[in-house]
Amino acid sequence: MGALRTPREKWVEQGLRALADGGVDAVRVEALAKALGVTKGGFYGYFADRDALLEAMLDTWERESTDDVLDRIEADGGDVRDKARRAGQLTFSGDRLLPIDLAVRDWARRDEAVAERLRRVDNRRMHLLRDAISTFCPDPGEVEARALLAFCTAIGSHFLAADHPGRTRAEVIARAADLILDGPPGDHPPRARRA
Repeated sequence: MGALRTPREKWVEQGLRALADGGVDAVRVEALAKALGVTKGGFYGYFADRDALLEAMLDTWERESTDDVLDRIEADGGDVRDKARRAGQLTFSGDRLLPIDLAVRDWARRDEAVAERLRRVDNRRMHLLRDAISTFCPDPGEVEARALLAFCTAIGSHFLAADHPGRTRAEVIARAADLILDGPPGDHPPRARRA
């Protein structure tokens, strides 16, 4: 009976963990094999080389960050603003996608192909924000500015070290989302305050 091979998805998943923990330079076949408790020979049954693994990792990140998130928010229901909030929570608050997303952003600073992939993902995310904001805001310039502010808040909050006297970071971000996504006062009933 032959030895069982480590599934391709496990190599990709371990690669994404290494990327999130140490950046693209930490994604090394030998280190991944050691973390998986296998020899690196099995790697070559699935991937021609490290670049093929990196491409598969980006494919997985892109699918999980866009299609899977969009499928989940559609299943959860709600209005378009609720969906935009939920997409941000799934992408930028989680233990899985956030560290990978931040690592891909760092990688994209040095690799134009990764930057192009990130641009495609961010454009899909911005489209969702534009759709949400345009439900209450008719000015295209303001829609774009609010979408940019929402996106910058979601990403930038992970790099900001400032304190928020009397408030938690989560409370401040939730309030920022309310200001950006809820439109002008009196436009709709007030949202229930979050705990």
